[in-house]
Amino acid sequence: MTISSGALGSVSIALCGSGGAGVMTAANMLLDAAAQVGYYALFGRSSGPQIRGGEAAALLRLSPRPITSVDDTYDILLAIDWQNVQRFAAELPLNADSMIITDPAAGEVPEVIAASGARIVPLPMKELCADIAGGRPNMIALGAVAALIGLPVEPLTEVLGKSLKKKRADAYDASVAAVKKGAEAAAVLGQAKRLDVPADAAARRWDITGNEAAGLGAVRGGVRFCAAYPITPATEILEWMTGALAKVGGVFVQAEDELASINMCVGASYGGSPAITATSGPGLSLMIEALGMAVASETPVVVVDVQRGGPSTGIPTKSEQSDLNIALYGMHGDAPHLVVAPQSIGDCLFTTQWAIHLAEALQTACIVLSDQSLGQSRAIIDAPADLAFVGKRLAAASPAEDQQYRRYALTANGVSPMAIPGTPGCQYTADGLEHAVSGTPSSQESDHSAQLDKRLRKLTGHDYGSHWATIEGDGPIAVLTWGSCTGAAREAIGRARADGIEVRLIAPRLLSPTRPELLAKALEGVSKVLVVEQSHLGQFHRYLRSEYELPGTVELLNHAGPLPIRPGAIHKRLLAMGA
Repeated sequence: MTISSGALGSVSIALCGSGGAGVMTAANMLLDAAAQVGYYALFGRSSGPQIRGGEAAALLRLSPRPITSVDDTYDILLAIDWQNVQRFAAELPLNADSMIITDPAAGEVPEVIAASGARIVPLPMKELCADIAGGRPNMIALGAVAALIGLPVEPLTEVLGKSLKKKRADAYDASVAAVKKGAEAAAVLGQAKRLDVPADAAARRWDITGNEAAGLGAVRGGVRFCAAYPITPATEILEWMTGALAKVGGVFVQAEDELASINMCVGASYGGSPAITATSGPGLSLMIEALGMAVASETPVVVVDVQRGGPSTGIPTKSEQSDLNIALYGMHGDAPHLVVAPQSIGDCLFTTQWAIHLAEALQTACIVLSDQSLGQSRAIIDAPADLAFVGKRLAAASPAEDQQYRRYALTANGVSPMAIPGTPGCQYTADGLEHAVSGTPSSQESDHSAQLDKRLRKLTGHDYGSHWATIEGDGPIAVLTWGSCTGAAREAIGRARADGIEVRLIAPRLLSPTRPELLAKALEGVSKVLVVEQSHLGQFHRYLRSEYELPGTVELLNHAGPLPIRPGAIHKRLLAMGA
């Protein structure tokens, strides 16, 4: 008998082990094999802030249908060992239907895990691989888990071949033998959730992380310069762009710190090259002054902030949506700028490319608010559409002899032609001082008011199209959320609809400038609103309350990282609201 795997037909698996146990290697191979068969996947990790090694948990969810959120519980928890598992036990929810697979040689299952009531089954991984020359417990675990969920051994051996055969034939042979032995051993472990057969195994899919997708979106959007300083969890964007920019004639510079990186990007953009940098909360704090200069000088620049737990150094390897306030309101003075947020791993590509387009078209700074759960998670997704828009700024041509170039001319839409340095007759001053239309510094109230209006007008008057928000469904209840919480909200709404409760999803992708008329239209007929976010202070809720008119009863579902917002928590609140 096959146990049903839920509304999405998904299976969630956690593999735990200390540094060197190979749980990440096994999880990556399981994901690759599942993708080869035609499944969608989401793969994240839980680890401490150590540079290398240390305890870790590989967290996978596999499904024959697209997935953008973790599930409520894990169906299978396999531990090669239990070293320091208490550090992330709260991130591994289990229930009585879950299965805990443990090596008897690893000792007793810790009480914090056993208290879940999950069924505990032994799998002597070390013993099983003892008679395989070069055999490793993680390959026994890989074979066992694959067999339990109904994944054939053949794609696993193909993945092993691609990874090991050309490098070390003996390692390949040992790994294949261990995988097969693990699969055979799984026959006595009892029932577990099994995957439904994928509907379209031949479809073209991508294997990508959110950080890689953001880098690709930047390059597709026209970026040819990136300067940055490494910081968790944004570093993979920089690593990806190092190679990608070289292929398209661009330049990557590892700066000495965040101050240097943002100023290099502003300088490159002033010189005519679309530019981007990537950082996390502490780095964004250091970049704020330079971003204000970009706003004042109307120089396009994009910063991808891959949020992590804060404040200060906080929890570098865990996710949180707590940089919203600084992104929206952190600049000194009245400095209108763009803030956008991707809603899934795949959407990191679209949103970053859109950010380049907007920054270039509107000649301003744009902050892209990703987070660790998007940036460092890996997913198997449908191939995104090849988007046509590329960042293009309004360039100035040499003026006639009897005319003077006015860099900050007061145009109707607020956008004035920007000269590339060296354009004859188009010299101007671009700095952080207030200025007249020519660019000459000015302290006059009339110039200050006129330029403030200009910089605001170009943002509020722009047509952002349907990209400003994801709006799905209808009904008297609305879930208002943003960023990485969108996937969990969408899945919860699907469950609520199955229960006969009509709920609509509204997830703004454009957070600044605000779109009050569009949100009011999206909320027509709504009498109850549930705001969902991953922050301790409810920053998104406060933002909505201060910037928008919300109808009827408004409730808040929030908590800080590192625990994700799960679909079940949202579904439970929707059931109560719909009663």
